[in-house]
Amino acid sequence: METMLNIEYLTSQDGEAIAVVIPIALWRQLLPDEESSLEKLGEAVEDYCLNKAMNEAVNTP
Repeated sequence: METMLNIEYLTSQDGEAIAVVIPIALWRQLLPDEESSLEKLGEAVEDYCLNKAMNEAVNTP
């Protein structure tokens, strides 16, 4: 079962992606505390993706 995330991309007038908007609940899942860093964010995104892939593998016949 695939979960749809409400992620939006902001673009410049030229159509170039310049930013990403994610739900605050997902943001808080990735960075649960105020003291965060790019390294922590990278690790959190990697963990999130690995967990999502493992959950999908479990649900695949």
